[in-house]
Amino acid sequence: MKAKWWIAGLIPLILLVGVLAWVLKNGAGVEQDPAAPIEVLNIERIQVTVSGFEVDVSNTGPETLKISQVMVDDSVWDFTVSPSQTLKRFDEGTVMINYPWVEGDPHAIKLITENGIITEGEIPAATLTPKPTLENFLKYGFIGFYVGIVPITLGLLWYPFMKRFKRKWINAILALTVGLLLFLFVGTLADGFEIGAEAPSVFQGNMVVIIGAALTFLLLIGFDQYQHKKQESKGYSPYALALLMATGIGLHNFGEGLAIGSSFALGEAALGTFLIIGFTLHNITEGIGIAAPLLKTKPRFRDFVLLGLIAGAPAILGTWFGGFVFSPIWGALFLGIGAGAILQVIFVITKLLIEDHKKFREPSVSWLNLAAFSVGMLIMYFTAFFVKY
Repeated sequence: MKAKWWIAGLIPLILLVGVLAWVLKNGAGVEQDPAAPIEVLNIERIQVTVSGFEVDVSNTGPETLKISQVMVDDSVWDFTVSPSQTLKRFDEGTVMINYPWVEGDPHAIKLITENGIITEGEIPAATLTPKPTLENFLKYGFIGFYVGIVPITLGLLWYPFMKRFKRKWINAILALTVGLLLFLFVGTLADGFEIGAEAPSVFQGNMVVIIGAALTFLLLIGFDQYQHKKQESKGYSPYALALLMATGIGLHNFGEGLAIGSSFALGEAALGTFLIIGFTLHNITEGIGIAAPLLKTKPRFRDFVLLGLIAGAPAILGTWFGGFVFSPIWGALFLGIGAGAILQVIFVITKLLIEDHKKFREPSVSWLNLAAFSVGMLIMYFTAFFVKY
């Protein structure tokens, strides 16, 4: 009986494999040559060197291709390709171009294959690409420190002030936190989609963001239920909730570091002191949100230090990653995971607020909580003006 059950499951699978094998061998039945060659040459990264440009490329199309010509600023230019001008599917190479670039000027690069397919890349403002030296690591790390750890720490310093609030005002602060996190969730998804669009189409960058967010959210929900069943508890402890929130915000701040590091590497001077100040103002509310679940407890000083590092230090890592080894597909994955973690925190805090109001026989959504939620979103919206240049 069991053997028949296995056979019943295998027969459709074997037939499917047979059909696919037939189509691959004999075609779909319509014999027609393609109107144009199917070639996809993806530009991964353009580095500016003392002697010119180094363009990292990959063949993400279905066929082998050959780079036969390079144009810089509409002029044909000499070039070499390492390891070879011919790239098989998923092969990677580096196109080296000796070119007298001008500091601060934009430059356009066109790579032309043997079949005439053109792939374009641009350098918004030419400047030497930073190398991973100790000095540059320290400089970029300092930028990440300013936009990550500093504002989170400043927000946490409001804990003694908020500690004197009564229950309904503590709930209002939690509702404000939900507003902050909802804005961060949408912003993290949008940033993930923007970075995912830069990845080769074959990797489906936007779907990587969605998959990362969905799986992270569901895994955290499952882990939460498992822990509660194991420990016979009814919810997160205040510190565990703050820790989860710091983790989600940290992954979001990793995305901010990516943007800063990659922009500096491309020579976009707009990301200077003004942008760092803007991120500091924008992110300070994140520290308030992390402190909110702790208002009914007495956390230790080292708890605040750990929370600040978890939420802020990823900005340093993101700045290094964006400045030296940026990869769109990995950036999309990290931001998707961050969005899923933030959504889980929103779910937990909202559930916590609803249960607390039911306990005291109050409406699930009070006017005070609604106002605080709206203020949280508006704070994030208006402080975002400082970083949307």
